[in-house]
Amino acid sequence: MSVSRCGWVKLNDPVYVAYHDEEWGKPLHNDRALFELFSLETQSAGLSWLTVLKKRQGYREVFEGFELEKVASYSDVDIDRIMESGLVIKSRPKIEAIIANARGFLEIKKEFGSLDSYFWGKVGRRAIINDVVDYKMAACTSEISDAITKELKKRGFKFIGSTTMYAFMQACGMVDDHENGCWCKKS
Repeated sequence: MSVSRCGWVKLNDPVYVAYHDEEWGKPLHNDRALFELFSLETQSAGLSWLTVLKKRQGYREVFEGFELEKVASYSDVDIDRIMESGLVIKSRPKIEAIIANARGFLEIKKEFGSLDSYFWGKVGRRAIINDVVDYKMAACTSEISDAITKELKKRGFKFIGSTTMYAFMQACGMVDDHENGCWCKKS
């Protein structure tokens, strides 16, 4: 029995199918998981999401499970260790961005109590459900992603733009952009 999925899913790739079916668009509220997802989204700038997704386990290993406080304390020695690991995309600026962003998230946690409160507060703690007939016609930014991006850039965040922010919002369920015919679409 076949199920209807969003048109962007590469059906011949079980990693992509599992990501779509089990993760993408599901509401995510755990701070560690939000930090990991945000970090991975920043790594995909200029690359396909599948490239990053297939290296996710390597990122988890070298960033020690994405424990925010631990990553925020990383030094040049850690950056060198990560670069030499061969487990992640070899881009020093992108690796430095994860560490700088971790430090920024510590400030956000002080101010808002959690990453969950910060991000989900931007959508009134409820997912925005969009009418998506065909993923090719779906938005790739929004006023909310523009505003969050502007705010994060003021806070010194790196490798973040409105398209990346919107992709994060879709992935963590803040926005439901599953195609209307997809079995994962919320009503």
